[in-house]
Amino acid sequence: MGAITYDIEIPSSISAAKIFKAVVLDVDTLVPKIMPQAIKNVEILEGDGGVGTIKLIHFGEGSQYKSVKHRVDAIDKENLTHTYSIIDGDVLGGVIESVTYHVKIVPTEDGGSICKNRSIYNTKGDAEISEEKIKEGKEKAMAMFKAIEAYLLVNPDA
Repeated sequence: MGAITYDIEIPSSISAAKIFKAVVLDVDTLVPKIMPQAIKNVEILEGDGGVGTIKLIHFGEGSQYKSVKHRVDAIDKENLTHTYSIIDGDVLGGVIESVTYHVKIVPTEDGGSICKNRSIYNTKGDAEISEEKIKEGKEKAMAMFKAIEAYLLVNPDA
């Protein structure tokens, strides 16, 4: 099994604690509300939302994929970190074993934050993933983050 890693950093004017709450703790209800074309709903198959929880994410009608299983690997509310893995679903395309995401929200001096995300694609055998697929994944992650950020700017009490 091979591994392909990429990092992305997304700056935000929203505080680290608030953006962490939205993109980690409230994401299962928030994204279907603000981006139903991307994510229709999220159901918990096992667990209570903490480490070991398995979620089934149903994509919206705007997606080329149907669903994906997501496992919570780690969550640290004090240090604003979250690790989760995509462990099953048509998004893996038969060539990817799993994708693990390490998310860390870092406060900035101006009261905003930076979302640091490391994605590790674990491929089956010696399968390769095109740069185009990786770019597509980065763009979707950034679009979702920016949609959440825009929602929080318009709804500061959310």
